[in-house]
Amino acid sequence: MATKYREKMSEFKETDFGLIPDDWEISTLGQICDLITDGSHSSPRPLDSLFYMASVKDMRYDHFDFSDCKTISKADFDSLDNGNCSPLIGDILLSKDGANCLDLIFVYKQPEKIVLLSSIAIARLKKGFDPDFYRFFLLSPNVQFLMRNNFISGSAIPRVVLKDFRNVPVPLIPLNKQKDITSILCSLDDKIDLLHRQNATLEAMAKTLFRQWFVEPSKKILNEGVVIEGFENAKFEKWIIETVSGEWGKENIEGDYTRSVYCIRGTDIADLNTGIPLKTPIRFVKETKFRNIEPREGDLIIEISGGTETQSTGRVCYINKDIKGLFNKPLVFSNFCRMIRVRRFEFAYFLYCYIQYLYNQDEFFNLENGSSGIKNLNYKALLFELQYPMPNEELVIKFHERVESFFKKINQNKTKIITLTSLRDTLMPKLMSGEVRVEM
Repeated sequence: MATKYREKMSEFKETDFGLIPDDWEISTLGQICDLITDGSHSSPRPLDSLFYMASVKDMRYDHFDFSDCKTISKADFDSLDNGNCSPLIGDILLSKDGANCLDLIFVYKQPEKIVLLSSIAIARLKKGFDPDFYRFFLLSPNVQFLMRNNFISGSAIPRVVLKDFRNVPVPLIPLNKQKDITSILCSLDDKIDLLHRQNATLEAMAKTLFRQWFVEPSKKILNEGVVIEGFENAKFEKWIIETVSGEWGKENIEGDYTRSVYCIRGTDIADLNTGIPLKTPIRFVKETKFRNIEPREGDLIIEISGGTETQSTGRVCYINKDIKGLFNKPLVFSNFCRMIRVRRFEFAYFLYCYIQYLYNQDEFFNLENGSSGIKNLNYKALLFELQYPMPNEELVIKFHERVESFFKKINQNKTKIITLTSLRDTLMPKLMSGEVRVEM
C-alpha cells in the first residue's frame, strides 16, 4: 500500500519532471531503449485479409481496437514486419502525429501480430527497465507538459519527431522500485480499464439496438425496395433546428475576449467519448459569442475540419448535464467543430448513433475534401442535402427510452474514469518524490 511521508529535502533534487531522490540518476528515453522507431511511412493498398495495419485511429486507452482496422496483403505485411514496423509484446507505443499527439501511450500486450503506420512510435526498452513504469511516467502531468511544450512541432498537424522522443529525460530507478511503484498504479489502471470495458459494452448494446431498429430496415428499403411502415426518405434536418459555428477564442484575456471557457477540439470529442477530457484547453471568448456557442442538453458536437490521412473528420459527441458536469467552467467548441442543435433532447442519442454508423461507412469519405493533409467535412451535404431512410418520431422516442439508461451509466463511469485517471497520473511524481511511499 502507499503511505504519505516527507524525507529531508536535502535527500532530493529538482528535475524537469519533479523531485526525485538525490541518488537517482537522470538519463534519456533513447539511452534506456534498444529501439525507438515508428511505423511505415507508406500505406500499402488495403486488402480484405487477416493482416492488420494499425494507426492512431485504432488506438484506445490501453489497447488497439481492430474492429475497423485496415488490413493488407501478406506480402506487404511481411515486408513491413521485417522493417521494424511491428511492435512486440512489452513495447511502449505512443501516438506521435495528429489530433491525438501524445494523448495515447500504452504497453502492447495483445496477441495479434500487427504492423503500424508512422503516426505511432515504438519504444523498446532495454532489460532492467519496466515498460509499465515508464508508460506511467510518460503519462504523468509534468512529463506531458515537458513533451508538449518542447517536442511537438507542426502547426496544422502536431507531431513529435523520433529524435525528440529519444531526448525525453527519464529517471534511472532500481528495478525493484519500478515494480513497487507500478504495482500501485496498475491497480488503479485495472479499475480504469474495467470502466472502459463496461462503457464499450453499454455503447455496443445501444448500437446493436440501433442497427436492429433502423439500419436493417434501411437496408431493406434501399436494397430491396421494401416499403416499411413508419419510415420515409428524409434529411437529417428533420431532427435539427440549426447548426452553429464554433469559436477558438484567445489564449489569454484580450480586449472583449473575457469569458473563460473550456473549448472542445476534435481530439476532445474522442476523449469525451471515452471519458478522459483532461486536456481540453481553457480559452477566452467574447461574451456576445459565448451566448450562441454554449451547447445545451441534447446538442451534438461534430468535427468538421482537421482530419488527416489516418483520421477522418466526422467524430461526434452528445451533450447532456452529465458531460457538462465534467467541467468546472462553461463548455464551448472550436471553429474546427460545429454544433448540431436538435429539436428535442430525445433525438440526441438517435442522431449520435446514426452519425457514428455513417462515419464507419465507405461512403462517408466522399463527404470529405481538402489539401495539404487537412480534411474538411461537407457537413451541409451530410445534414441538409442527402436523404436517408428515416423512422418516424414515435420510434425515435421509443429508442431514446430504451437506451437512455445505457448512456446514463456510461456518463457515470466517465466521471469515475476521470477521477481515477487524474489520481493515477498525479501519483507518479508523488511516488518518485517520496511524498507518497510504497509499503509492501
